[in-house]
Amino acid sequence: MDRSSFTRRKLLKGTGAAMLTMAASGAPGVMPIAPAQTPKPENSEPEPGEQTRAQRLAWWRAARFGMFIHFGVYSTIGRHEWVMEDEAIPVAEYAPHATTFHPHAGSPRAWARLAKQAGMKYMVLTTKHHEGFCNFDTKHTEYNAAKQGPGRDVVREYVEAARAEGLRVGFYYSLMDWHHPDGAKCATDEEARQRFVEYTHGLIRELLTNYGKIDVLWYDVAWPLDAKGWESIRMNQMVFELQPEIVVNNRNKLTGDFSTPEQRIVAETGGRAWESCMTMNDSWGYQAADDNWKNSRTILRNLITCARDDGNYLLNIGPKPDGSIPEPSVRALREAGEWLQTNSHTIYETDICQVRRSNYASFTRKGNTLFMHVHFWPGEYVAISGLRVKVTAAKLIKTGEPVTFAQDDFRVRFTGLPVEAPDYPLTTIAIECDAEPHQDTDYVRINKPRMGV
Repeated sequence: MDRSSFTRRKLLKGTGAAMLTMAASGAPGVMPIAPAQTPKPENSEPEPGEQTRAQRLAWWRAARFGMFIHFGVYSTIGRHEWVMEDEAIPVAEYAPHATTFHPHAGSPRAWARLAKQAGMKYMVLTTKHHEGFCNFDTKHTEYNAAKQGPGRDVVREYVEAARAEGLRVGFYYSLMDWHHPDGAKCATDEEARQRFVEYTHGLIRELLTNYGKIDVLWYDVAWPLDAKGWESIRMNQMVFELQPEIVVNNRNKLTGDFSTPEQRIVAETGGRAWESCMTMNDSWGYQAADDNWKNSRTILRNLITCARDDGNYLLNIGPKPDGSIPEPSVRALREAGEWLQTNSHTIYETDICQVRRSNYASFTRKGNTLFMHVHFWPGEYVAISGLRVKVTAAKLIKTGEPVTFAQDDFRVRFTGLPVEAPDYPLTTIAIECDAEPHQDTDYVRINKPRMGV
């Protein structure tokens, strides 16, 4: 992945000249936190795939929850996927790690099974990260899984595993490449640019030709070229010719089908599709010392927040070099999946929800039904301020038991609740309303009597 836009700009200002100098000898991600949508020039031609975007996105919008997998040679070092750049490791010193990269053959099946248990609907694997190592068999470079340590096509194993669990298949592909001799040189040398662009297009063509139907293409880090330099229009034309139903993100400097805020949730407007991608800890690739793990409550709160604003949540795992998944990730994802077995209808295919203000709950909506997800259970009663529609019924989703409520012009109180939370890690109340739920806390602030204040 790529760091925040600000951090990467600072890094590249400091290292860009050195990289260009080292490029002839082959010198050298978390993604931008909130990459802005690339503006379309006035009077420009439609982008490839624009005519079919709504149809192609239908399944993706309904899917809501996906698994991101950052897996590569960097896992053998155990210091995050940016270790080659952060520690200024030369290509000649870094590349031999590929011969020690020996993931177990059954690893992708374990990833896919965990994704299914977690309630995820699609997966996205790093086919090539910034380090330049290809997790697939390719004719364009010897620096690939089939000819190095794994001795086989890891991408093929992943594709077969995802399909076996009924999950949609996505490919991540980093445009930036620290291994290829033209990866930085292409910024100032036209012949190098042409060579590197053809190399890049060639790898993408293989990925979208050799593995059957692919559902998502997830570009990352367009440095050091712009859309014209990458020939991104031609690139995407090829993509849609090979995979007419694929969904493509916006990181090759085109608008693409969806936006990709990173490590925070930033909803798009005007119906634009978006997907927030986050890590389980603070690292995308395996970092042995990083123990800042998200728990299942945090994962579900993030998923709810994305669903509330009609977005997707792409949550990353960083497998160890043998392909196994760190136990804290397994535990948290299984707990989230257990909750979703009962509560999945409150997440998938829900509508945009205007209600959002509470200090102990989050909200989603389907039609006139408001789902109140209580993550800090206060016991005995909960309340919503400023709900401007009439509540007609309420029940606990976990038990099906009806919930008593009282409503006035300023609040709704749901009473008689058990002292201990009935569900874990969140308890959800389904609230039936006589119209689409709408909250106006300003109305309460302005109109509620407060002893003359």
